[in-house]
Amino acid sequence: MATKQGSDRAAKAAAAARRAEPRPDPVLTFPNPNPERDYVVDISAPEWTALCPITGQPDFATIEVTYVPDELCLELKSFKEYIFSFRDRGVFHEAVTNEILDHLVGSCRPRRMRVVGDFNVRGGVKTVVTAEYPEPGVFENA
Repeated sequence: MATKQGSDRAAKAAAAARRAEPRPDPVLTFPNPNPERDYVVDISAPEWTALCPITGQPDFATIEVTYVPDELCLELKSFKEYIFSFRDRGVFHEAVTNEILDHLVGSCRPRRMRVVGDFNVRGGVKTVVTAEYPEPGVFENA
């Protein structure tokens, strides 16, 4: 019986991993109204969901994005649609936080950006993953 359950779980995980991925530069932008000034933009997406690539069970998180725009700012409706595009994908917390950072940096080319994935408790374990551009610690040193 355990073998059947294990193969069912593996099949769910494989199906989740095969689902379509978002475009590499997924979020629309608009011109920064104050490109001469460093200022911080904070965006919170408290309803992020995806699937665990092992069990196929839903994962829930708050995705926090903090960035200093250069020439472009992220358009929020497009950001929301991008965040919702993960809903049916099987992803690991560490991988998806870095993927979101890469996609958002590709969209708006900010001076600095931090993405924090604050994942809900599941199975008694809570995960918080932080990824930064251009390197870790840029917001502490700014």
